[in-house]
Amino acid sequence: MNLLVIVADTLRWDYLGCYGNLWIETPHLDRLASESALFLDAFAEGLPTIPARRVLMTGRNIVPFAYRPQAGDQVQLHGWHPLFDEDVTLAEHLREHDFVSAFFNDVYHMMKPGKNFHRGFDHWSWIRGQEGDPWALRDSSLVRRELRRASYDRDIDPRAWVIQHLVNRKAWRGEADTLVAETMRAAADWLRNYTLKNPFYVHVECFDPHEPWDPPLDYARKYRPKIKPDDILDGLIPPGRTEGMTRRQLDNCLAAYAGEVTLVDRWVGHLLEALRESGHDRDTLLVFTSDHGCMLGEQGELHKGQDRLRNQCTQLPLLMRHPRRLAAGKRVKGFVQHQDIMPTALSLMGIPSPKRCLGRNAWPLVEGRASGRREAVSAFGPYACIRTHKWNYVCPWTKLPKGWKPRVDLYDLATDPQELTNLAADHREVARDLAARLEAILKRYAPLTTGSFQSLGKGEHPMSFDALPRFDRRR
Repeated sequence: MNLLVIVADTLRWDYLGCYGNLWIETPHLDRLASESALFLDAFAEGLPTIPARRVLMTGRNIVPFAYRPQAGDQVQLHGWHPLFDEDVTLAEHLREHDFVSAFFNDVYHMMKPGKNFHRGFDHWSWIRGQEGDPWALRDSSLVRRELRRASYDRDIDPRAWVIQHLVNRKAWRGEADTLVAETMRAAADWLRNYTLKNPFYVHVECFDPHEPWDPPLDYARKYRPKIKPDDILDGLIPPGRTEGMTRRQLDNCLAAYAGEVTLVDRWVGHLLEALRESGHDRDTLLVFTSDHGCMLGEQGELHKGQDRLRNQCTQLPLLMRHPRRLAAGKRVKGFVQHQDIMPTALSLMGIPSPKRCLGRNAWPLVEGRASGRREAVSAFGPYACIRTHKWNYVCPWTKLPKGWKPRVDLYDLATDPQELTNLAADHREVARDLAARLEAILKRYAPLTTGSFQSLGKGEHPMSFDALPRFDRRR
């Protein structure tokens, strides 16, 4: 059995038709869902981009995670760092079972100097140009007019990633030039041309629909027919809160995001068609998921955020299509998290998980032989949440940076499934109990979520995080 894993970035679970959305077009993913087990209670563990990939690629919990500053990386967060030396990635593990692996990726964070997420793959391809990827020279004079519209009159640093994006996008001539199109075409071509006898593992990372929300105009017009070319720029870097935005600006943002979702669906469909054309549709296990979602106006918020650990940000789409279409169309209840994807896939493939993998095989949930986890724990920076079937409790789990005001949230999921009304002040005993339960879980996992970086083999020089040799004169 082969394995194909597709991961979209910042794709909200409830923006897919198969999860009940009635206004966004996602026909390819909806068809995939009809042939898959669809998990209704899937949640991220470590957020955002890099922490989530660490979990996905190792099947190992990473929360509680350490703050380890990364030289040369503008993003500095708990858990935002390379894979540990001790980690065993899915690619490395499958290599021991004679698999050939390929990695197609436009998530430039994974390819920054010193990051090592292509580790273990036999072939990897980096599709350049997403967000702040320095693909073209970052020259703000080339994009002054667009920047003025996109910035909402905020001061923009001359090295801001949005300038890079605006310069990069000048090379686009149509939909085929979008990065999701290039990524899915590259993976599709590989599948069509694969001739080796070994089973394969293909991992495809798609940065869309992550901001900037910048779809081709025709895609945004599906949701806002009169939107103009310049209106698309409202979706590039909208503020984190909706206060101060006009209704038109907010509607433009929402239409741009919805257009991005449909764009991703269209090109995932291209890859799925290539899988069918290559003859591997019936011998490949397929997994589709996201790293997290984002706020799209709920509680007056836009984007993800370290204290926004509500379902809009933490819940995931998760589809698993068995090559024999086992459990096709089944809607599976019970908590599943990112760390469970790797052991579930390996179990279905008849391959044992590496000892370092801490996730659980979720397929017994599909077969009705298990009830799943009692809770789901997610964390982003210094905030964490513990989710039960009744409550979601969000609080700081470690010391906050200087000047931050602590935020504590409690949501009653029975009466408030959208998690819009904070009841922490009304149910202090519930909050205390969940806080203690969260603390106990983090304490239990703390010894398991550490590791080392770039250990030295015999005769090798130390390596810095910018991937340049650092010679030790004392040797």
